[in-house]
Amino acid sequence: MRWGRYLPRASWGSGLGGAHQSADERIPFLIHWSLGTHLGAAWEGSGLGENLTPTPRGEVEAVECHRRNLAEWFSRLPREERQFGPTFALDTVHVDPVIRESTPDELLRPPAQLALEHQHPTAGLPPLSLSQLFDPDACGRRVQTVVLYGTVGTGKSTLVRKMVLDWCYGRLPAFELLVPFSCEDLSSLGSAPASLCQLVAQRYTSLKEILPLMAAAGSRLLFVLHGLERLNLDFRLAGTGLCSDPEKPEAPAAIIVNLLRKYMLPEASILVTTRPSAVGRIPSKYVGRYGEICGFSDTNLQKLYFQLRLNQPDCGTGAGGAGISATLAQRDSLVEMLSRNLEGHHQIAAACFLPSYCWLVCATLHFLHAPTPPGQTLTSIYTSFLRLNFSGETLDSTDPSNLSLMAYAARTMGKLAYEGVSSRKTYFSEDDVRGCLEAGLKTEEEFQLLHVFRRDALRFFLAPCVEPGHQGTFVFTVPAMQEYLAALYIVLGLRKTTFQRVGKEVAELVGRVGEDVSLVLGIVAKLLPLRALPLLFNLLKVVPRVFGRVVGKSREAVAQAMVLEMFREEDYYNDDVLDQMGASILGVEGPRRHPDEPPEDEVFELFPMFMGGLLSAQNRAVLAQLGCPIKTLDALENAQAIKKKLGKLGRQVLPPSELLDHLFFHYEFQNQRFSAEVLSSLRQLNLAGVRMTPVKCTVVAAVLGSGRHALDEVNLASCQLDPAGLHTLMPVFLRARKLGLQLNSLGPEACSALRDLLLHDQCQITTLR
Repeated sequence: MRWGRYLPRASWGSGLGGAHQSADERIPFLIHWSLGTHLGAAWEGSGLGENLTPTPRGEVEAVECHRRNLAEWFSRLPREERQFGPTFALDTVHVDPVIRESTPDELLRPPAQLALEHQHPTAGLPPLSLSQLFDPDACGRRVQTVVLYGTVGTGKSTLVRKMVLDWCYGRLPAFELLVPFSCEDLSSLGSAPASLCQLVAQRYTSLKEILPLMAAAGSRLLFVLHGLERLNLDFRLAGTGLCSDPEKPEAPAAIIVNLLRKYMLPEASILVTTRPSAVGRIPSKYVGRYGEICGFSDTNLQKLYFQLRLNQPDCGTGAGGAGISATLAQRDSLVEMLSRNLEGHHQIAAACFLPSYCWLVCATLHFLHAPTPPGQTLTSIYTSFLRLNFSGETLDSTDPSNLSLMAYAARTMGKLAYEGVSSRKTYFSEDDVRGCLEAGLKTEEEFQLLHVFRRDALRFFLAPCVEPGHQGTFVFTVPAMQEYLAALYIVLGLRKTTFQRVGKEVAELVGRVGEDVSLVLGIVAKLLPLRALPLLFNLLKVVPRVFGRVVGKSREAVAQAMVLEMFREEDYYNDDVLDQMGASILGVEGPRRHPDEPPEDEVFELFPMFMGGLLSAQNRAVLAQLGCPIKTLDALENAQAIKKKLGKLGRQVLPPSELLDHLFFHYEFQNQRFSAEVLSSLRQLNLAGVRMTPVKCTVVAAVLGSGRHALDEVNLASCQLDPAGLHTLMPVFLRARKLGLQLNSLGPEACSALRDLLLHDQCQITTLR
């Protein structure tokens, strides 16, 4: 994930950690910076230090200001994290991932064909703790450059963020000065020349006065280069010349190369993070230690993370403090159920091997069990989850196409996901996976992009199946991700028949040259009495229209398939999709199905929900940032096709759980006008027996609360309603003529809410049970 990701608690240990140092305790080292005569000459010769004579106290203040600025910047939470409450902070939920030391020989070894297998620590190379990263190697040599690599979602950005914050708070006394660089930021500068001092001063103004003294810091100066895969580095002397002067302007990539060569600031320590495919861009002779970030390969780390995250005091509070906080007993119950499922259901443990998916599990549980912030949907959680992991990520920075990593995943993994939904399967053979990945590849460049995707991101989407009877197959990391990617594949228009692909190319070609050819034909027709010319002239106009009708029919077919999936009679008496999702995370109470029993038919009820959610304006804006834009016109035409089909099938009387699923689809779509038109014929709201959790109350109120027509009956008998749910549903109750609330154990505190309801000037209730 990017700088904005927060996951994974452990101290930095005795090697790097320690008590917070006061400014006075750091003065001796800073005095050493300013005493050397060679440093004084360097200061006088620098443009930045002209007419300035820094004092030790001034240097201390500059570093302290740098600490404060970094702490403020790296402590900022993205919107996705602020949903967990105002006191949520990285320090309170960090769990260090497993880091396995690796060797150059191991990095050169050809990876597994699908790069999905989790590599366990090699014998003789125990896992590394963070405090051991810069320890001497096995031969006793000092380690100055450490390269940490890991696939998407293993926690590289979180690890860097936590390290920077630890230094800001004085928990890294081994380093007197820490300078972090985002390689994504450096790559945006292109080849524009700038010196190392300028790069630092532009980003960290408080360090401007002490820049010429960096060389004296030696190994206590730490550069952090995050996301090295974004830079194209050329270590050949013919490509990047030698440069030892930190004040000489060079291309940013050249400066990084000379830092890693140890030709510029040779004593400085450097920590690099990168994806596996880019590890080889740094020659191994310049690297003192390699470390593979293996995520939460230990289930105990997963449990610790869930305990820290779900036991946050604000975890059950809505946005802005609204709603009712979850009690300690409720939070403990969630953690206990999740821990039991991790022990008994090994597939979810395999998913949570990636810290990113631990975040997704917690965000989903928060959505299901806490009051929902306005506008938050299940689709938006998954879209935000992908934004946190893939925002700004290109597949291969060395490829001139600059293809978005998420766009590539939507095309390949989306195809596999949709084929699985179409054939109602969740287990995929190696041939299935390879067929979707290698479909249509012809050039060497395309195979190179596939190689990068396999190494860096395939494990993010697919995991080896660990369920009995399905060994050797692959599943999507979490089941809902298959349905999300299948929906994304459809709404992006990536599903095309051969006729559509050829027809689109022909239509675009005809459209481009049609005007010019029509002009020529018009002139020729006046000069030569050829009867065939008018016919050809009309054909040029007809081709684009015919193709447009074919595309329209295709949209209607997709809408028909989506609506049929939503209203399958086979699913009429199963749980609603929200309960199904909670059960997939927390487990199902009661006896499990015997392995010899025939498997139940796969259910893909989230697929239509995600299709509706992805067409909402909010999700389309985020997808555009990921390189997966959905055009407004396409979204409108898809919505029209869906509305047409829903209007025909949506009038039938549905069982309570299916009716809630229908309302949930409209909630995900977030289009009140669309929902009002489709649901205008709804007269009875029968949700009897459906467990009305806070999120379900929010869904019903958001979809039906703003409607204008009256509801003949609202039946919420035996729904486990509480007073908070009663308050949430008040806009719906105002539209009801008959209201059934029996068998809910609302308690005496609900009396005031019911009194306010009946005395409301817009109340239409004639019968209350």
